[in-house]
Amino acid sequence: MGNRGMEDLIPLVNRLQEALSTVGQSCSLHLPQIAVVGGQSAGKSSVLENFVGRDFLPRGSGIVTRRPLILQLLNSSAEYGEFFHCKGRKFTDFGDIRREIESETRRLTGSNKGISPVPITLKIYSPHVLNLTLVDLPGITKVPVGDQPADIEYQIRDIIMQYICKENCLILAVTPANTDLANSDALKLAKDVDPQGQRTIGVITKLDLMDKGTDAKEILENRLLPLRRGYIGIVNRSQKDIDGNKDIMAALESERDFFMSHPAYKHIAERMGTPYLQRILNQQLTNHIREALPAFRSHLQSQLLALNRKAEEYRKFSPDDASRRTKTLLQLVQRLAVDFEKLIEGSGDKVDTVTLSGGARINQIFHERFPNELVKIESDERKLRQEINYAIRNIHGVRTGLFTPDMAFEAIVKKQITSLKGPCIKFIDMVSQELITTVYQCISKLSAFPQLREETERIIITEIREQENKCRDQVLLLIDIQLAYINTKHEDFIGFTNSQQVNSQSNMNSSVQIARNQGVVFRSNRIVIQKGWLTISNIGIMKGGAKEFWFILSTESLSWYKDGEEKEKKYMLPLDNLKLRDVEKGFMSSKFVFAIFNTELRNVYKDYKCLELACNSQEELDSWKASLLRAGVYPERDAAEEQENGAQTFTDPQLERQVETIRNLVDSYMSIIYKTVRDLMPKTIMHLMINSVKEFISSELLAQLYALGECSALMDESPEQKQHREEVLRKHSALKEALTVIGEISTSTFTTPLPPPVDSSWIQHQSSTHPKNSATAGRPVIRGHAPPAPSVNPSGPNSSSDGLQQLTGQHNRVTTSVPRRQPPAIPGVK
Repeated sequence: MGNRGMEDLIPLVNRLQEALSTVGQSCSLHLPQIAVVGGQSAGKSSVLENFVGRDFLPRGSGIVTRRPLILQLLNSSAEYGEFFHCKGRKFTDFGDIRREIESETRRLTGSNKGISPVPITLKIYSPHVLNLTLVDLPGITKVPVGDQPADIEYQIRDIIMQYICKENCLILAVTPANTDLANSDALKLAKDVDPQGQRTIGVITKLDLMDKGTDAKEILENRLLPLRRGYIGIVNRSQKDIDGNKDIMAALESERDFFMSHPAYKHIAERMGTPYLQRILNQQLTNHIREALPAFRSHLQSQLLALNRKAEEYRKFSPDDASRRTKTLLQLVQRLAVDFEKLIEGSGDKVDTVTLSGGARINQIFHERFPNELVKIESDERKLRQEINYAIRNIHGVRTGLFTPDMAFEAIVKKQITSLKGPCIKFIDMVSQELITTVYQCISKLSAFPQLREETERIIITEIREQENKCRDQVLLLIDIQLAYINTKHEDFIGFTNSQQVNSQSNMNSSVQIARNQGVVFRSNRIVIQKGWLTISNIGIMKGGAKEFWFILSTESLSWYKDGEEKEKKYMLPLDNLKLRDVEKGFMSSKFVFAIFNTELRNVYKDYKCLELACNSQEELDSWKASLLRAGVYPERDAAEEQENGAQTFTDPQLERQVETIRNLVDSYMSIIYKTVRDLMPKTIMHLMINSVKEFISSELLAQLYALGECSALMDESPEQKQHREEVLRKHSALKEALTVIGEISTSTFTTPLPPPVDSSWIQHQSSTHPKNSATAGRPVIRGHAPPAPSVNPSGPNSSSDGLQQLTGQHNRVTTSVPRRQPPAIPGVK
């Protein structure tokens, strides 16, 4: 027997497996195990039966092990078996255990030769075993039979890899002695994932079936084809012994006699046989467990700490307690109000660094998108002059007017003011939509109570729509108020006298006048408006392709530099006669593009008529457009519209002077209106919509929810939330139990040192055709990589009940990467 103190560690790991199996893969940890790997009919099942001392595994020709079998051997005074999927049922008849394995295998794989990665977990309690945890894996095969798919070889290898790729899995590579050891598939797979041989133990079976005159002495002495942990030879029962129901205990005695009497093995008989293999496996597994437990404990403690607060909250939660439901409802509504206010007003906690949201987007609408909408509705110069011309002439009628009619001024101003209704209504719609988006963001935290979320969403959005209508009426009223009385005595209005003086300043830049109309003060000195990265996207590949530069927009020019240090200037483009236009987004492009060009058809940069500038988001695009508007660079007009408007030729000098006077008066008055609208619109929306909705959520929402008269029904949990709560509590309990188990480990145990390294370069990926009949015959022939399998999804209809937590996805592997190739094409079935 092995060291008793160390053997006690293995039952603890089995208890850990039980504790964590109720949690599922969310708490999956790679527990130390021994995986038994070998080809078909290599004697894997016989090795396991020798450990137990009973016949309990299915037997037959071809592939028999079609699902991984996790076998936990526990030393006990009684002898029986238990399956994980049949908790509480003890199998005292090992024939029943075999039949249950066959039945459970057929349940997932069918009655033919199909395989499944979902394991069967079996505990064997017996006084004849040492404490071991082994995984019996399907035998490696090359040719599909029955209903097996064409890529069966790859599927089996993938199942094997899911276990042996784990760094804390010992590999028991089983190879028959009557085959060429150099071609062992088990050793080649082990070498792929364990190139240093630190966790591979070689097992040579069927030593009694070797050709006469041959033996495996040099191999078992680890001198020929060495492994770091060496080889252990065993002798299993023959098929004749099995058919004759030869007792396993008698077979073990025969095995001992074989080694003691064989001239090639008797000097190493004490290090051969199934009992010695049991002790070695127990020692190595215990070492592995001891090394893994510190990190194991730390991981469990971190998970437990993360769950403590939520588990305490869920533990106190009582779904049927009316007072608890009321308290929870109150807390959720209060939290909703706080979250909404934080998103609107801004907050220092949980700041979104990826996108703008809530108040930041509304601010962008206030100061970037709304001014842009105002500019879009502004009439161009020719159209404005034409309208003034028609207004003056229609007012005079058949008479020739000697004076400039003020009615023409009033008619044009009222038309301009009326055109503001469209952008203002659109402005309200944008803010309303952003408020609704913010509400959705907040109420997503109510998903645990579907009916509460639905009613809360309905009530708040109804309130937003009501406030939107009020705000729309108020804004339209403000515009009607402006239409009701044209105040020509306003202190900022230039009046007729000053308008005549303005006429003499014919050299005034029209873009400056437009800027004043929008409330933008033109400055003669260079004022920086915006800085940022933009990509010049229309530079050809032959000239370097699209490049990103650091742009600086001022009141006079647009400059760009190599980088943000602003040391190496690439170009400075004056803003005179520039306009901008939208550019359609490319099919494969994620950039947002706009272009600037010269209205006099001059090149804006080198030999380019326009400059296409690209940014990364719609927010950046809106920001640059708003900044260009402030600098006096405006969107181009539709060519068809310009052609329709045409150029009005004035043949009457007196009429031309009157048009110019009215035009200057309209510019002056509309400048006042634009400033007023740009100032009052955000204030109106803030007061009537945003503040009202905030106040409603904080003070009225709870009352309206109570008014529904179904408070109890509102707090009904969703099935998903109930399942989540139970999962958290179960996981918390399992983690506490697992930590308690680890705390019971005795500090008196010790670790057996690892054997020194050996040269295992002989294990090559060799040719599959090497027909020799002894383990020593022939020399290794190098061949290509053994093909590992494609990924197999380990999920199944009953994966949780079958201990699927032992399987891990491909992303969890922490081992040497294994080369892969595509499986062969599956031939079509006619």
